[in-house]
Amino acid sequence: MDTIASLFSFITWPVSWVIVQFHKVYGAIFGPDTGWAWGLSIVSLVVLIRICLIPLFVKQIKSTRNMQALQPKMKAIQERYKSDKQRQSEEMMKLYKETGTNPLSSCLPILAQSPFFFALYHVLSSIASGKEIGVIDGPLLASARQAHIFGAPLASKFTDSAAEVAALDASLTSVRIVTAVMIVMMSASQFFTQRQLMMKNVDLSVKTPYMQQQKMLMYIFPVIFAVMGVNFPVGVLVYWLTTNVWTMGQQMYVINQNPTPGSKAQDSYLQRLLKSITQHEEVRGRRRKTIVKVIVAKGSDRNDNERRFFAGLTKAGFAAQADGTVIKSDTIVADADGGPAAKRQQPKRQSKAQRHAAAAQHATAKDTEEASEPAAEEAPTTSLEKKPQGSAKAAAKEEPKGEAEAQGDKPARPRANSGGSRQQGKSGQRKGQQRPKHPSSKK
Repeated sequence: MDTIASLFSFITWPVSWVIVQFHKVYGAIFGPDTGWAWGLSIVSLVVLIRICLIPLFVKQIKSTRNMQALQPKMKAIQERYKSDKQRQSEEMMKLYKETGTNPLSSCLPILAQSPFFFALYHVLSSIASGKEIGVIDGPLLASARQAHIFGAPLASKFTDSAAEVAALDASLTSVRIVTAVMIVMMSASQFFTQRQLMMKNVDLSVKTPYMQQQKMLMYIFPVIFAVMGVNFPVGVLVYWLTTNVWTMGQQMYVINQNPTPGSKAQDSYLQRLLKSITQHEEVRGRRRKTIVKVIVAKGSDRNDNERRFFAGLTKAGFAAQADGTVIKSDTIVADADGGPAAKRQQPKRQSKAQRHAAAAQHATAKDTEEASEPAAEEAPTTSLEKKPQGSAKAAAKEEPKGEAEAQGDKPARPRANSGGSRQQGKSGQRKGQQRPKHPSSKK
């Protein structure tokens, strides 16, 4: 680690100068030789560096989202040219160029922060060895060696021996307890940050190898930090713990305010936006209007979260416009409450007795209507036709059947009242009016 830190010795002077400037401010408040003055100087160094890295962080977010969106196309290229690795690489580079995506952009904040990390490690190692470095001269070196955080010197490590810790006026037990707690907190914050990204800010509708890789990193990175942490001085642990907490808070803000399309975070954000629109009857904020405008422009390409959002707007009586605003319309409310665009409701299911009673009432009403028709409408009969035998008896039998149907029995099929009709026998002949016989025909 010392060899790697020496490679970044060119930046140790700026890092030491920034720490000394912050130490002057905090030393006037807490005392120049206290751990609070030196510890807060390191924390302030982290905050200053992370503020300068915000543009790179924004670029990292865009690159990560572009990589997530390109995963299906990348998988198709891999399947298509799996036997030709050179063509596969050419197609990948062509895809990156067309979409303006740089795979290394997701690593930019870490790469940009690495020189400051190793420079701080080199400064703290020199303090532990009693060597002047950068702008930290003799008096400042003695002050930094006396600074303790919860009983552990800034330059002490978990792997230090009892003699090395005693030289810094501290006990081995206190050093190991403090460093162990900070290592656990550093690894836990790293794990929670990666888990927050995977569980809330990933499009769950697309299953790609990229998601599996991110899931693997979620467990690998904390282990790497835990193994490396035993060789970090307390000051470096303060630096790394602070930067992890900053990353976690910064990512939480981005997830809540600008989530990835199709993720759980987007669903939560759109539901909050819908509640705000319903309450204030307008889209408040320029950024929110931009999000609504983008969703409107997608048209039929909207994901499930965006469709639910538009359905909620329609139900509340609002319509999103192309410029990101909303308008209120009574027609939309009518349609949502049961108008022509509303879904037709299915009739309630009836019981068997209710169906029989309804059928009996229908049959009785039909018989009454047929009986009230004028006789002129009946089919004319001729003297050559034989009148059906027992027609009076059949008419007499229909009355009790009608009464039985009214009581809930199975309704019988109504018979034809035409005088020239013949009853259907067991032979299965068709019922109905028949043609009259010719006079010359045999009876």
